[in-house]
Amino acid sequence: MKGIVLSGGSGTRLYPMTRAANKQLLPVYNKPMVYYPLTTLMLAGCREILLVVNPQDEQAYRRLFGDGSQWGLRLEYAVQPTAGGIAEAFLVGRDFIAGDRIGLILGDNLFYGDSLPAMAERGARGTGAVIYAYWVSDPSAYGVIEFDAADRPVAIVEKPKAPRSNWAVTGLYFYDADVCDVAASIPRSARGELEITDVNMHYLKQGRLTVEKLGRGYAWLDTGTPSSLLRAAQFVETVEDRQGLQIGSPEEVAWRKGYIDDAAFARLIEPIRESEYGKYLQRLAARG
Repeated sequence: MKGIVLSGGSGTRLYPMTRAANKQLLPVYNKPMVYYPLTTLMLAGCREILLVVNPQDEQAYRRLFGDGSQWGLRLEYAVQPTAGGIAEAFLVGRDFIAGDRIGLILGDNLFYGDSLPAMAERGARGTGAVIYAYWVSDPSAYGVIEFDAADRPVAIVEKPKAPRSNWAVTGLYFYDADVCDVAASIPRSARGELEITDVNMHYLKQGRLTVEKLGRGYAWLDTGTPSSLLRAAQFVETVEDRQGLQIGSPEEVAWRKGYIDDAAFARLIEPIRESEYGKYLQRLAARG
């Protein structure tokens, strides 16, 4: 299974924090923001992952992640010179996808829930398009999924003035390899972007769209504004402090998924053993 983390964009809503740093490299409590979507794809079974980044940020991501081999992954990088919409990632990453099923996650989205691995794996192993819906109090700010009386999706409306449901489309998607052709065939919107809603509507009209609803046992947070960034950090701090378990640790996910063995896990810990993060990983290794 392959995955794409969309980590470009200008992050204008987070100015001035993003004047000198890419949005997805900002911290969410104790980790870079991009760690959270990356580990979601890892939990889904993705071990070949493409990071779509801005030209000026590529080297920063390479310093952070390298080639991914330390976590049992194969990471590649692709540059998106200008913002062209979420669906443009499938054109930028066409050669990387190379006929395989693909997962796409937005680099500023954080998912949490006990059943998250199983939920993500179902999407990865599914057919057609699989997207995820989350109940929100203000659906007019999102792409909204409308359902019929039998709870089947019938439409997706982007930022409707009069929403017909409270189910918002989240930033995690899985598609068959033909998504590259779908993205290439849709017209650009009035703002000059390839809209992911148009891609999803294509699959819906073909009867190839599955919508999974994330219920009360899940949390979905995006971090595109200062207030939402703060709320995400507070959420992570609260859960980690209460449970003593980390959210979004690629070292832990790689070890628990069997992408790396005990010896490789120990090598990752050694250089950071004096940090709080390193001490947490040491406790995991000691428990086995």
